[in-house]
Amino acid sequence: MMAFKPVEICVYGAEVICPSCVQLPSSKETYEWLEAALRRKYPDQPFHMVYVDIFHPPADDEAKRSLAQTIVEEDWVYPVVVVEGTVVAEGNPRLKAIYAEMEKYGYRSS
Repeated sequence: MMAFKPVEICVYGAEVICPSCVQLPSSKETYEWLEAALRRKYPDQPFHMVYVDIFHPPADDEAKRSLAQTIVEEDWVYPVVVVEGTVVAEGNPRLKAIYAEMEKYGYRSS
């Protein structure tokens, strides 16, 4: 059995593809692709995926609202992938970086 709490992975993005990402998948597509990749990599290890629209962040979560505002105001390249509060990818995410961050929390590939 797992002895650690499931990590939260947030993908911040928007319906509109960011101007510098025209050839890349949308934020929603990235979210779905990332979730599928992580479920394959860590099949029996739970984690929690959240999609945050940077233009309509959840009103009841100050941390998510604040980061969404920063992404918009500072023109970050999105999607932005955050694992347990740590930004691990901006723009086209690299699985290797996300896996490395998850492994800090005890996740192991099967």
